[in-house]
Amino acid sequence: MKKLLLGLIALTIISCTSKKAEQVTSTSQNKDLAKVFDDYYEESLKLSPISATNQGDNRYNDLLPNDISQEFIDKTKVVYNNYLEKVSKFDRESLIDEDKIAYDIFKRQMEIQLEGFKFRSEYIPFQQFWGLPLTMGQLGSGEGSQPFKTVKDYEDWLKRISAFKVWGDTAVVNFRKGIATGIVLPKSLVVKMIPQMNDLVVSNPTTSLFYGPINKLPKDFSDADKTRLTDAYKKAIMGELVPTYKKMGDFLKNEYLPKARTSSGIGDMPQGKELYIYMAKVMTTTDKTPEEIYETGLKEVARIRGEMEKVKEQVGFKGTLAEFFSYLKTEKKFYPYKNPKEVLDAFGTILTRIEPNLSKMFTKTPKTKFEIRETEKFREASASAEYNAGSADGSRPGIFYVPIPDATKFNFTSGMESLFLHEAIPGHHYQVSLQQENTSLYKFQRFGGTSAYAEGWALYCESLGKELGIYTDPYQYMGALGDEIHRAIRLVVDVAIHTKGWSREEAIKYMMDNEPIAEQGAVAEIERYMAIPGQALSYKIGALKIRELRTKYEKQLGTKFSLAEFHDEFLKDGDMPLSVIERKMDAWAAKK
Repeated sequence: MKKLLLGLIALTIISCTSKKAEQVTSTSQNKDLAKVFDDYYEESLKLSPISATNQGDNRYNDLLPNDISQEFIDKTKVVYNNYLEKVSKFDRESLIDEDKIAYDIFKRQMEIQLEGFKFRSEYIPFQQFWGLPLTMGQLGSGEGSQPFKTVKDYEDWLKRISAFKVWGDTAVVNFRKGIATGIVLPKSLVVKMIPQMNDLVVSNPTTSLFYGPINKLPKDFSDADKTRLTDAYKKAIMGELVPTYKKMGDFLKNEYLPKARTSSGIGDMPQGKELYIYMAKVMTTTDKTPEEIYETGLKEVARIRGEMEKVKEQVGFKGTLAEFFSYLKTEKKFYPYKNPKEVLDAFGTILTRIEPNLSKMFTKTPKTKFEIRETEKFREASASAEYNAGSADGSRPGIFYVPIPDATKFNFTSGMESLFLHEAIPGHHYQVSLQQENTSLYKFQRFGGTSAYAEGWALYCESLGKELGIYTDPYQYMGALGDEIHRAIRLVVDVAIHTKGWSREEAIKYMMDNEPIAEQGAVAEIERYMAIPGQALSYKIGALKIRELRTKYEKQLGTKFSLAEFHDEFLKDGDMPLSVIERKMDAWAAKK
């Protein structure tokens, strides 16, 4: 995952796949344009080799550039300026439709990246929600996308460990530059980062998360290689990884925490208001102002509360909506699970129930396999349920991760059905898999994305529950409404934190007043918005646009409207800004 600001243009869920040296089979009639896009894609992998690893391209598995250094930043500026200049030389109107889409996406991406450099995102190199220190844990555990199948694979990771030490030193330097310029994180977030670092500090290398690959050494390795690699990993853990994590943890606790912000939003930081307008543009792929987004959020919260009142009446609850929220959070019958397996099995049952109706809504479905897994222990405390993309070549399935710190506290009414539709099927798994399996797209389209399209699609999929044959239990439907209002609340609190001076506590209270969420969950959510300004806006803005388009075409086309064709067309050309997808879908409807 790239850094705050610039990296938010590409999503975590789009850590996907490509085959080494795979050829683009685009229908483009402009070979010069295709070359620009292909050259950019190859250069982007060298700039971000972890992205290449995530995409199944193993050519750069030993590389880990110091992407928060000034030298690297200057280099990337040159790259983006160079490709913006190259693509701008083409006459858009002379391109075929598919290339117009690619042109629009690419040009906007270069412009957005270049605009973001002025905000000095490298001064906050990571936070509690994402960043290289956490990504290293996922890669180095042996359970992520970093392969550990050959001797070279094991040696590649050792080289990345050595490079991470340099990155960690730079992170401390950059945090200090942030202190000097007033670009710092809130104290409440720093407090969460310190144990994340300390948890990876061990006194015995065999107990380290990073020892995982040694526990799974392939049987066909020679005894000499097994011994050599085991010794090398022990040395790397105790000599490089542990000191790096300890240095970052000690720095955060002793030096950074006392200098961290007491305010919750970025509005108090230098260029903070301008930064938030930029982030809203990046994350929604629209020109909506923060105030417009805030007003939309208030209206949606009021509308969904009305639906919640109906459910309360349906189940015969006599108290207020706030008392109903409390009932949903505290009633023992809503906590039926005894162990993680029961929770995972319950999610599996949802898939079984919706499968018969999926064919009515989609004629094109992904080939990529799908699994449901429990989130790894080292990151479950701060993790949300999430989707990690699989590989188009079938070597790695798409994975729906569910954090289950304590199964007995997993609430049945928390929106399990809507969560599955969003993170798994037909949400992220369908959208990401179909995109990366589509070899007619340029690679930068296949393996990139925007939050508004991807998260908008996933949230829109939550609204399909009744059509898919679920939400028959009123409490599960209440959970779905809880998920929907949660995204509407995000529009209110995200804008309010960063532009209206709301405190962390005010935002937590607003969230808990308007949805059945436990305080621990509300705290984690609000702190996420504090760490990643604007990202939470993308879900509801994207979903509202998709629903708006569907409604428009249902009225426009009447009996000619096919929901399956609408969904297929929406997903066909992959992720793109909302303005671009609207033009594409209008053209589709016109042809009907």
